Amino acid sequence: MLTAYFHPGYAAPIGQHIMPIRKFGLVADGLRDAPGIKLARPEPVTGRDLLRVHTAEYLEAIKTGEPHDLAQSQKFPWSPELFPSVCLTSGGCLAAARRALQDGVSAALVSGFHHASADHGEGFCTFNGLVVTIDALVAAGEIRTAAVLDMDLHYGNGTAQLAASRPHLFALSLYGNDFWDNFSYRDVSERQHVDGSNHKSFALPAGCDRQTLFEIMDEALPLLAKRKPDVLLYQAGADPYFEDPYSPLALDHDDLLARDRRVFEFTKAHGIPVAWVLAGGYTNDVSKVVRVHLNTFAAWREVYGG
Repeated sequence: MLTAYFHPGYAAPIGQHIMPIRKFGLVADGLRDAPGIKLARPEPVTGRDLLRVHTAEYLEAIKTGEPHDLAQSQKFPWSPELFPSVCLTSGGCLAAARRALQDGVSAALVSGFHHASADHGEGFCTFNGLVVTIDALVAAGEIRTAAVLDMDLHYGNGTAQLAASRPHLFALSLYGNDFWDNFSYRDVSERQHVDGSNHKSFALPAGCDRQTLFEIMDEALPLLAKRKPDVLLYQAGADPYFEDPYSPLALDHDDLLARDRRVFEFTKAHGIPVAWVLAGGYTNDVSKVVRVHLNTFAAWREVYGG
């Protein structure tokens, strides 16, 4: 049985926006009758959980809407519902990681919010739920080390910045767009991320197909095995899909299903507990985004036999 964490409160009212926030509910709808999958509601994270990662000034801005520019630094319109929604999304990620420690694998129907830094948001990311989760587990003595495998189209700059001061965290990103200061750099031959001791990255070239992706994954994934993390958080991005307006890659639904299968084959072979989140995805037809996310569950079933 796979436990996947969902709450209708994940969706803050953001109006007409390129980020299809309703996709989380649509994925949940697609899983309700699926055998071997149980949908569960998480508890929100606490202010204490958030303050391990984010500044008090930033938390106050998200709660109150002031200062206005900071409250909307992630490029969402602020509303009073924003703060409780992002507390729930981080809670979903934390609940899934805890469940993965027990069951070996779990999922949260949330974004990991990998662009969020300590004192501001970026790129539709308010609080960095990945790092909030990892720091909460470390603080509770449930783990000593953790890793993030980020396969969103965009580089997880917030996670990398936060990892730099956290020796217990290793961040690995395979990306097709570098990302900095709320701007997406589509051409990775023009701009690539600079790695640090505990954040490593591999740029996917424009036109990247399945063979090229697998070659890069075969080079990158052993870095995770070398670290032997107590838990892995996997950002299963939908935006590498070739029809996504941000994507320069040549990956279709079958390719992304194969990507997820390869990740799960790796975690299963190395005995690494894994919790995944649903990242990215801006294709105009939201059903195509939902299909990428549902295929991640299909990949889990193929590998783990759910």
